[in-house]
Amino acid sequence: MIIFESLFLALAILLALPVAILVLQILASLLPYKTRKNVITKRPSIVVLIPAHNESAGLVPTLLSVKSQLVAGDSIVVIADNCSDDTANIAKALDVVVLERFDEVRRGKGYALDFGVRYIEKQSSQPDVLIIVDADCLLEDNALGRLAYESVEQGRPIQALYLMNSPHGAGLKIKIAEFAWVVKNWVRPLGFLRLGLPCQLMGSGMAFPWKLIQQADLASGHIVEDLKLGLDFADKKLAPQFCPEARVTSVFPINNDGVKAQRTRWEHGHLGMIVKDGPRLIWQGVKSMNPGMLSLALDMCIPPLALLMLLVLALSTMAVVGMVVALELMPWMSALLILAVLGISILLAWTRFGRQILSFSSLAYAPIYAVIKIPVYLKFIVKRQVEWVRSRRD
Repeated sequence: MIIFESLFLALAILLALPVAILVLQILASLLPYKTRKNVITKRPSIVVLIPAHNESAGLVPTLLSVKSQLVAGDSIVVIADNCSDDTANIAKALDVVVLERFDEVRRGKGYALDFGVRYIEKQSSQPDVLIIVDADCLLEDNALGRLAYESVEQGRPIQALYLMNSPHGAGLKIKIAEFAWVVKNWVRPLGFLRLGLPCQLMGSGMAFPWKLIQQADLASGHIVEDLKLGLDFADKKLAPQFCPEARVTSVFPINNDGVKAQRTRWEHGHLGMIVKDGPRLIWQGVKSMNPGMLSLALDMCIPPLALLMLLVLALSTMAVVGMVVALELMPWMSALLILAVLGISILLAWTRFGRQILSFSSLAYAPIYAVIKIPVYLKFIVKRQVEWVRSRRD
């Protein structure tokens, strides 16, 4: 029994930290927030870099959305990366710079971005700001301008609010995934912003001062290159800042294989970073007295919401068994307290940010959704995805 109790306490402490950070972020996101006004008056020049791998079906709306926000001196560079369709021709028809890249060994978004940056630095004039937008995204009004102003003012990477919406007629599973995305990409970074802390880079809607991105290690081949890039900047005390006023949106694939591949890539990459780099980065942030690195490392160590819920439910089940066998409440009640705090915080996040996505009765199915995802997490242990694979679109 002593061994079982010791194991329980170790797991409870291990889970209490990410739950506490998540709860702090959710509570802080509910605080009043005043939109910042830009200080500089001259609009920075922008190059929008769009990596595209077989994106011919949805590239036109993205290019039109971006072009509508450009001014004189701005430009678009599309990287048609290892494409087997007519992505390059479609982009050329819209009168943008198109670079075709073919490399079957160095595959992935990071290599494509590095290819584009190296092209831009060879041109006669460089931009003030480089903004990365994925080839399936749309920009809301003035997103580019806002990102550019913020990036130049703060001299660091700026991350837009990047949301994934459910397609028309989407089922409950995708609706729950949309809410989980809102928690990860809106609620949590907004909470940190209101506490004066940085945010992770999210892959699209990322703005960088040109001199910073020019020196960045982009060609890493990392499966979650955006997460790694943000931590690299944090290590230099230039952690990214969240800009919720600039919004970038995309749509989940209807295709089940596309959704599964997309989620597997993101979550395996994230979990791999937690296992491999989490403790080291936390210690690095403490040792170097770098609050940006420490806060991002702690944020990174929060598992995907479905997995966190599964772990807390498993710990609570262990606690119930412990209470029945030991006929005492302590220390087993700690797990039920963690479960209650997590549940209430998720409910608060849903009340403020998720009611338009799914109903309360639908939210109640979230634990079932988490159980359905168990094979994804087991696959991380037995057959982890370590290479970049494009999500199958509709």
